[in-house]
Amino acid sequence: MQIRAGTESDPEPIVDINTTPLVDVLLVLLVMLIITIPIQLHAVDIEMPGRNTPPPPERPVVVQLDIAPGGLVRWNGEPLADRAALEQRLREASALPLQPEIHLRAHPQAKYDTVAATLSSAQRLGLQKIGLVGGERSRP
Repeated sequence: MQIRAGTESDPEPIVDINTTPLVDVLLVLLVMLIITIPIQLHAVDIEMPGRNTPPPPERPVVVQLDIAPGGLVRWNGEPLADRAALEQRLREASALPLQPEIHLRAHPQAKYDTVAATLSSAQRLGLQKIGLVGGERSRP
């Protein structure tokens, strides 16, 4: 800040802020910001299908695997006697040339260890297409 003595016509001192250094610093910061911003390309390389696309593959076989609160497991609505019967069905499904999709639907009161054991058995036996269905029922 500069304080100058007043002139004869204006006896009060004049208080001015020298804004030139402030403008210089702001211009330097603006130039640095422009230089450091990377050039953003909004292009995404996507290969779109042409007119001669093959028909979609056949719909996969879906197996509904339901787990009830008491630990009862149903294979497409058919109750399974025990864990060995479940593993036998999973083994047969994994041996198929085109593996079915396993849609696992657990009741909200079903025990976690039953669901986890079923998932681990399916994974251990080589099933690749496993999905959890019906989670929206257990939301509050």
